[in-house]
Amino acid sequence: QVQLVESGGGLVQTGGSLRLSCRVTISISSINIMGWYRQAPGKQRELVASLTTYARTNYADSVKGRFTISRDNAKNTVLLQMNSLKPEDTAVYYCTVTTGTGRNYWGQGTQVTVSS
Repeated sequence: QVQLVESGGGLVQTGGSLRLSCRVTISISSINIMGWYRQAPGKQRELVASLTTYARTNYADSVKGRFTISRDNAKNTVLLQMNSLKPEDTAVYYCTVTTGTGRNYWGQGTQVTVSS
């Protein structure tokens, strides 16, 4: 059973930074696409950032220049560095991976709250 364990969420003031981590219980090398989504209250879940096995990244327009997705192969971890946080970044953040066989897995979510 593949598990994704997220950490790093919390409460931060506007302009602050947080780094989210997602530890995956399979080898990062078996993953084709890894990403972070978020869902704010009353809103649909949206893509924040994604990273392919070929190191191609994709970011939501609202986070470009502020967020960076990366991976640590040695630790089987997907990271999301979030800088210059804004109140509108407040949401539950979810890690997701899609393997080379097409299977998709999600983490349980971690809350990020940005106070004004």
